[in-house]
Amino acid sequence: MIATPDRTPLPREFFDRPVLEVAPDLLGRLLVRTTPDGPITLRLTEVEAYDGPNDPGSHAYRGRTARNDVMFGPPGHVYVYFTYGMWHCMNLVCGPDGTASAVLLRAGEIVEGAELARKRRISARNDKELAKGPARLATALDVARPLDGTDACAAGETQLRVLAGTPVTPDQVRNGPRTGVSGEGGVHPWRFWVANDPTVSPYRAHTPRRRSS
Repeated sequence: MIATPDRTPLPREFFDRPVLEVAPDLLGRLLVRTTPDGPITLRLTEVEAYDGPNDPGSHAYRGRTARNDVMFGPPGHVYVYFTYGMWHCMNLVCGPDGTASAVLLRAGEIVEGAELARKRRISARNDKELAKGPARLATALDVARPLDGTDACAAGETQLRVLAGTPVTPDQVRNGPRTGVSGEGGVHPWRFWVANDPTVSPYRAHTPRRRSS
């Protein structure tokens, strides 16, 4: 018998820990995105940890900017960035206020509101692909820069909330290098995923972008 997922909201204390503790502990948790058309719920299956000034792969490695400001704020907030001029990606800030660490949400399974996600991800060949990758996840959940700074732990109604769900057991967790991260940051095995889950995105090493001639 499959246990019913726990729908208790995760408290701020959950996120007020080192990023390498929070990241694998997010696997199996539920992310609820409340949209004007209704809620969409996603079970997290793949994440990546980014450790601020200690991590060359982090947006906060060189300090605070207008873009990464939310990363330096209190834990439990949402950091959304725009990349390659096309896509948004979503992170959850963790660690004490001022530490600038965050977890990138890379992939998940849409468990409620799939009909809404399909309207936004019309190129998906099946429901397993709806949120298979960070840009696809953000698109499926209608996440964009206006949600940057949202407090996922706020009391009352909020557009994004993380629920306890059904955390995976340690034997189900795998880890390895982060996708597409270059240089020193590329060697950290800070990508975590649920073993054998079909919604996990494929690993891709960093490929230098070609300059136009």
